[in-house]
This record gives sequence, C-alpha cells and structure tokens, in this order.
Amino acid sequence: MLTRAQDHEEDNAGVYYHGVDSVTGFVLAGGKSSRMGQDKAFMQLGGRILLTHALELVGAAIGSAQIVGSAKKFAAFGTVVEDIYPGQGPLAGIHAALASTGTELNLIVAVDMPFLQPELLSYLVDQARQTTAMVVVPEAGRGLQPLCAVYRRHFADVAERSLRLGENKIARLFADVQTRVIDQEELERNGFTEEMFRNLNTEQDWQEAKLKLSAR
Repeated sequence: MLTRAQDHEEDNAGVYYHGVDSVTGFVLAGGKSSRMGQDKAFMQLGGRILLTHALELVGAAIGSAQIVGSAKKFAAFGTVVEDIYPGQGPLAGIHAALASTGTELNLIVAVDMPFLQPELLSYLVDQARQTTAMVVVPEAGRGLQPLCAVYRRHFADVAERSLRLGENKIARLFADVQTRVIDQEELERNGFTEEMFRNLNTEQDWQEAKLKLSAR
C-alpha cells in the first residue's frame, strides 16, 4: 500500500496525532560484513569508526540513538538491543528495535551509510509526524531505502510474522502496510542527493568513500 509524496497532503488533512513527538533512534550494527571481510562498525573513516559516526549522525537529528547488535561488542558505546531472531538480517534488527521501543515513531539507520546528513534524517522524521503511515521510506537510486527510514512500532508485528516464516526481505512488507514513499524528486527538491544513501559493502566501496572524503 505505497503512497507517493504528492498523495499525502490531502490524506492527512485534519488528522489528530497522538504522542508522536518523541522519536527513538536506532543504528543497525549487527550485520555479518561478509563481503567487507571485517566488522564494518569498527572501520575508521574520516578519523572515526563508522559506529561512532552513525550514532552522532542520528543523535544530531533527534537527540540520541541506541545500537542494534551484539551487547558483547557494542556495550561500551551505548545502549544495545539484541536480535530476537538472530541471523535473519536487517529485518531482524528492525524487529528487535521496534519490539524494544517506547515511542510510536522510530528512526532506523544502517551503520554503513556515512554520507547521510542530519538534515535528511530530520526531514524523514518530520514527514512521519505528518502522516499515519506505518513506514516513511525514501526512494533513491536503485529503489527504496529501508535502512534509512522511520517505522511505527507496530511494524514489529508485521516483521515478526515474516521472520517466523523465514522471509527476511524488508521492502516486500511495505505493500502490506500504509507506506509513505519519499521519491527521488522530492528528495532532490529539498536538497538531498542520491549520493547520501551510498552504503559500504565491499573493499572497493570503502576505498571510494575514503577518496570522496579526502577530496572534500
């Protein structure tokens, strides 16, 4: 049930919002990093490890962030939420975050997206506050960006049903819930580029990111 940017304003007229001002932020840091060959969360870029950078990024947008991953690895960096369905990819991380949250709205960001900007994250949260959609997700480049999105906590129920069936694809679930898609045209109109969503999966990605930062 995907809705595009141009459809949401009329639909939201007169909506009364209940307790959505507070937002919890989460950084997904539990990936296996198999293609990179080392734990991405601890790789340094621009003088900081990616985990610290991601926590600071989300913190700049909404105040603070929790970590979704291994408490043994990450407890020194802040509050850690561990997967309830380990080994089932990012959807398991989203589920764990939403199962633990105390707020209706939740900003979830992957640890390996160093070119995101706080202004973009704040924009996503602002849009989530203006809609009753269960998910607010940007669309850039090759498709939807579910690892940089805002989820209402009841998406945990949808995620759990899928995880129990062994189905771990996140974007497939968006057709089953009300989803506000922020398309690339809207992103660009507000000054947000496709480049912000670049993630780091391979050594080549890593080297390109270092070159990009050194050229600034």
